[in-house]
Amino acid sequence: MASTLTILLPLFALIAVGYLARRRGVLDGNAGSALNAFVVWLALPALLFEVTATSSWTALWQPGFILAFGLPTLLVFAVVFVLRRRGGRHIADASVDAIAATYANTGYVGLPLCLLVFGRSSQVEATIATLIVVCVLFSIAVVLIEVGLQRAAGSRGRTLVAALSRSLRNPVVLAPIAGAVFSGTGLTLPPVAESFLKMIGQAATPCALVSLGLFLADRPQGAETNRRASLALSAVKLVAMPLLTWGFAKFVFHLPTRTVHAAVLLAALPTGTGPFMLAEFYRREVGVASSATLITTVLSLGTLTALLLAFA
Repeated sequence: MASTLTILLPLFALIAVGYLARRRGVLDGNAGSALNAFVVWLALPALLFEVTATSSWTALWQPGFILAFGLPTLLVFAVVFVLRRRGGRHIADASVDAIAATYANTGYVGLPLCLLVFGRSSQVEATIATLIVVCVLFSIAVVLIEVGLQRAAGSRGRTLVAALSRSLRNPVVLAPIAGAVFSGTGLTLPPVAESFLKMIGQAATPCALVSLGLFLADRPQGAETNRRASLALSAVKLVAMPLLTWGFAKFVFHLPTRTVHAAVLLAALPTGTGPFMLAEFYRREVGVASSATLITTVLSLGTLTALLLAFA
């Protein structure tokens, strides 16, 4: 319990800082959007490029774990997306809802938590999960949102081509692709470049959390009508995701016990700030995404502790 609190409480502190700064008038109503733009266009792309450019793809090639974690994540994303579409939601809104139900906070919570629980060897699994969530899942959501927006703009004949073109110009999608290409060359980043990327990349999470606090302080009254959707997505994230991952890891891919536990713990993480950043950037479902992040972060204090006790 103490280790979980140590990792999760700074999340609440950063959200509270943003909330209080807005309530006290230290930051104005435009500060949240400005911070979020900084994260989407600068900090997060720098982080993604640095992670992929410095990763050893030989060490990260663990097909059993990749499938055990990746397939449930993509499956839940697809199911939530289809259900929300059948419920009459716009493609862009359904995409934000789907990523809110599946986007695990692997970077800020998963990496340190796995290190505390399983030791340094688990950092490989945590890194793989981070790449799946941040690079693959986020990119899919961006493409779907762009498809929805292009369709809404009336460009039906070239919707997919236009959406893919816009998505590839999105720095969050472009950065990990460029990093992977650089890694494949066998070159190493110059120390100065790596230090720069690390410095700006480390700003992604705190800025996104402060931005979330700013949004919550200015939360529109109409956002309360989405409470049921936020609770449903939170339940999917904290309950359905780890259960499905456990089933895949243990019974489908027959992974070692420690690897099964690592996969389940990573799947059970609260929703990260990615969905909120995406929703705020495109102005779609911001209330649902922010609520899912807040609710899952609060409830994960109990669910993660229960998992750690079960693993003991």
